[in-house]
Amino acid sequence: MPEDHGPTEATTQMSIEAWVRTWREAGPELEAIRRKEVREADNLHVLQLLEEAFNHALRALPCRPSSGMVQMQEYFAKLPR
Repeated sequence: MPEDHGPTEATTQMSIEAWVRTWREAGPELEAIRRKEVREADNLHVLQLLEEAFNHALRALPCRPSSGMVQMQEYFAKLPR
């Protein structure tokens, strides 16, 4: 009896195509939901919710001497173009 090695390549391709179709169809609806949520967001309320965590981080974590941007730019400059 031959061993079953899982789905065939054709089955896998069909699954991928179905997945792509599903997301392509859902994309516009999901984007509409996202836009509605952004429009209706209460930014002042969100900032109030985050204020305590932000203030805690300011008190608890020491400031770093650098953001790392200079080091990152130096690294990028060394990469071949």
